[in-house]
Amino acid sequence: MSQHSRVIIGCGESRTPTYPCDALRHFYSSYVTVTTSGGDLTKQHTELANMADPMNETEGQVGILSSLVSEIVESPLNICLLCVCIYLLYKLVGSRLKGDERSSASDSPSLPKMKKRDFTIDELKIFDGKQGDGRILIAVNGKVFDVTRGRKFYGEGGPYSVFGGRDASRGLATFSTGEVKDGYDDLSDLTTAQMDSVREWEQQFIEKYDLVGRLLKPGEPPHNYSDDEDEESKSKDA
Repeated sequence: MSQHSRVIIGCGESRTPTYPCDALRHFYSSYVTVTTSGGDLTKQHTELANMADPMNETEGQVGILSSLVSEIVESPLNICLLCVCIYLLYKLVGSRLKGDERSSASDSPSLPKMKKRDFTIDELKIFDGKQGDGRILIAVNGKVFDVTRGRKFYGEGGPYSVFGGRDASRGLATFSTGEVKDGYDDLSDLTTAQMDSVREWEQQFIEKYDLVGRLLKPGEPPHNYSDDEDEESKSKDA
């Protein structure tokens, strides 16, 4: 630098920086004045000072989060309140999911309860949800259930629509929607564990859907259900 030039560095207020970012900000917010024969040029070095701002902001956010966690952990009352909030959130989400299920069931067409009767495998195929009134029947372990209100699952386009109007026993036992026979299936080749699974599914269907009859073996005559038997079945379902 020539003898005609002089550099004046103004350091502003004297203070002790608490963090490296503050030191950078303090230094670069100062200004440099260069005096030459042509005149004075003053430039504020604010760009570099602004670069320190995001670092300060991040440190501030981390500090707030750390303080919040510390307050929660150190106070038993806060821990209890946090647990209550989590429980209420769980109940809220659960109730909404149940509401969606009820809404899905109410969207299905409301049909009168079917009079109890027995079905051959061919008669059962008619009730696949695509014909007549849209009723859907499924057989499980020799029992026939009306699953019309579960149309979202067993109706056309549903994940288990292949079971509509069919004997779903083998498919449920093997956890496969492809294991469905066109003819009567006596399930004689299933293992003990698979048959246990079929019976578990049967119990679930009994609890959830209307039992409307039995699936007949080839050549087996249908049972003539009396009105008393039908009414008894309705009272059990109620």
